[in-house]
Amino acid sequence: MTALLNNALSVVAIPAFNDNYLWLIHDGQHAAIVDPGDAAPVIATLATLGLKLSAILLTHHHADHVGGVETLLQHNNVPVFGPAGEVIANVTKLLKEGDVVEVPQLPLKLSVLDVPGHTRGHIAYVAQSENWLFCGDTLFAGGCGRLFEGTPAQMVASLSKLSTLPPQTQVFCAHEYTMANLRFAQAVEPGNPALLERIAADQAKRDRNIPTVPSNIALENATNPFLRYRQPEIISSLQQSDYLNAAANDDPVAAFAALRLWKNNFK
Repeated sequence: MTALLNNALSVVAIPAFNDNYLWLIHDGQHAAIVDPGDAAPVIATLATLGLKLSAILLTHHHADHVGGVETLLQHNNVPVFGPAGEVIANVTKLLKEGDVVEVPQLPLKLSVLDVPGHTRGHIAYVAQSENWLFCGDTLFAGGCGRLFEGTPAQMVASLSKLSTLPPQTQVFCAHEYTMANLRFAQAVEPGNPALLERIAADQAKRDRNIPTVPSNIALENATNPFLRYRQPEIISSLQQSDYLNAAANDDPVAAFAALRLWKNNFK
């Protein structure tokens, strides 16, 4: 369990399942939980820290992100915020891009972005004052989510929104997929020195069982192939691997789709 401080607020990483992180935002008294796929570790952390839950924030409908909501509501009568473009049980406030969430009992405002691709209605939350991004399964450290429901064009647009956030924005993604993502990144862009530095730094964290997240937007823009799919070395790698033909060189969506397909098949 890792805490990150920002003035009056802290963010705690609660590990769940094999590789999920549930993000708990608190001020020492009240807390909001992002994507509680499992209620038990959230309840335990609230008790350990002496916190009272005040809100639940959801990014998309997958079970490992919403599975604990019903149990949490049995213990806490709190609002549940979630995407307007998806049907999720127990959501009391539907959100779309442009909405602002004033989190109850916390000095926290979150701007909402529509970031479809992984799912049709996926949203992300941006705390502009704190430079925090809670992006669910859209952007990962060194990667991005699979396209289960959306299209490559949607994911390109979604990642473009996130990549243009301030470079110091911390990226609170929902999974510890970093080292697998970076192995793929090295395969497609082996000549990137920033990537080699990141691999060493993040491997050192994992060797000490320290989370590799949050990342930040500057690091993602420098090393994440799904934000760098137009780079000449990546295009060349896609062509050499036969995932992209020369006729699609000038089509960025085709390049992104080819990169995502390669990652799906990468071992």
